[in-house]
Amino acid sequence: MNGDGPEPKRHWRKHFLPLESNPDVFTELIHKLGMSDSLSFQDVYSLDDPELLALIPRPAHALVLVFPTTRAYEKRVVDEDARLTEYVGCGDGEGVVFFKQTINNACGLYAILHGICNGSARALMGDEALMASLLKACTPLKPDERGLALEDSKELEEAYASVASKGDTAPPENPEVDVDYHYICFVKSQQNGHLYQMDGMRKRPLDLGPLSTEEDVLSDACLRVIRDMIASEQGANLGFNLMALVSE
Repeated sequence: MNGDGPEPKRHWRKHFLPLESNPDVFTELIHKLGMSDSLSFQDVYSLDDPELLALIPRPAHALVLVFPTTRAYEKRVVDEDARLTEYVGCGDGEGVVFFKQTINNACGLYAILHGICNGSARALMGDEALMASLLKACTPLKPDERGLALEDSKELEEAYASVASKGDTAPPENPEVDVDYHYICFVKSQQNGHLYQMDGMRKRPLDLGPLSTEEDVLSDACLRVIRDMIASEQGANLGFNLMALVSE
């Protein structure tokens, strides 16, 4: 079973070492991509305890969720995607900038890219940043071309490789071995104010509906989606971990 997404069989041209679900590792990578030093990732320790949620600086720019994949999850995604049309958006009019995942075991990277290229974090991207250059080049491109542009970026690969082996857990020796967990991102679009679930392994971004001006991704509308994902596992999958992208 391929833990990096819902498709059990897929041929990849490029393989990365998977990222550890570690706020320090994720924070180091976004800084290498040229995001403001004021940005960081923090663990979210509860989905419903007001006191623990109050520890997270607001507004939260994006959420990154990691979870072990199961056959039930993969079947559910395949069934849901069968009812969706393939995403074909491009250009400055997109509700969100969507990157199709074309690199094996790099779902953590794609979650980060979706988090920093959309929502309020994008305003904290330096003009000379590596990510600013990539975003400028990728925005006009169709999804398949956009995916290849990221895949072919040596600068992005070098930035990623510099942090991929860090963390508390040793990465697999062979990057071609699939891992049994997956990252997705939740972000509030600055174009239309809607909440989106972003997963480069899916057919398209999932529009989860509008948020009010005052609401961010730590609002109950988003946390309810995550609670439902956990509940759908019926206690069989307790390996969920959530990180928030915040300004300090």
